[in-house]
Amino acid sequence: MSTSMRKDAAKVPEPTLRRLPWYLSNIKLMKERGERYVSSTQISKEINVDSSQIAKDLSYVNISGRTRVGYDIDALIRGLEDFLGFTNLHKAFLFGVGSLGGALLRDSGLRHFGLEIVAGFDVNPNLVGRDLNGIPIFHSDEFEAKMLEYKVNIGVLTVPISIAQEITDKMVAGGIKAVWNFTPFRIRVPETIVVQNTSLYAHLAVMFNRLNFNELK
Repeated sequence: MSTSMRKDAAKVPEPTLRRLPWYLSNIKLMKERGERYVSSTQISKEINVDSSQIAKDLSYVNISGRTRVGYDIDALIRGLEDFLGFTNLHKAFLFGVGSLGGALLRDSGLRHFGLEIVAGFDVNPNLVGRDLNGIPIFHSDEFEAKMLEYKVNIGVLTVPISIAQEITDKMVAGGIKAVWNFTPFRIRVPETIVVQNTSLYAHLAVMFNRLNFNELK
């Protein structure tokens, strides 16, 4: 099997980029079960996504399989991890060490997906100066100085919505190039800044709506 990665990931449709990590996780489970090769049909049975869609998604990263054999599972895992950026470690700062922020600091598994949160920022005197899971927590006023020290380009936003825009503006002014926004507030940033909104509340609303709809059937 030949495997090559197209580096221009910006042209890959967002729905495809959302599905690729899903494929990767399930392919790894197949490997744990002793599989050496895997086809789009096998992946389809595992995750209930049409096999033609899976093949199309994989074609965006130029991962090809062998006829009637499928994809070499080790090469497929390496190819997907490389394309998705999971093999490179991206350093990040987290802003807002509350319940959600603290949980993210404790989540060592993020490193397996290429994200290393190297410091947290807060204004709570009970948190500032402490370490959480080996990660130091600084006062928010120290952000600019710590940018010079750590040289990160990603900010994780888990602050109250009342200060979400204020902290975002501060991050952008300090040199942050991408924001992973966990707040339900739609932050405003320059076009050059990458934003990924991950609102738990929005997903809850969808789940509750679907649950109520099913119960009314």
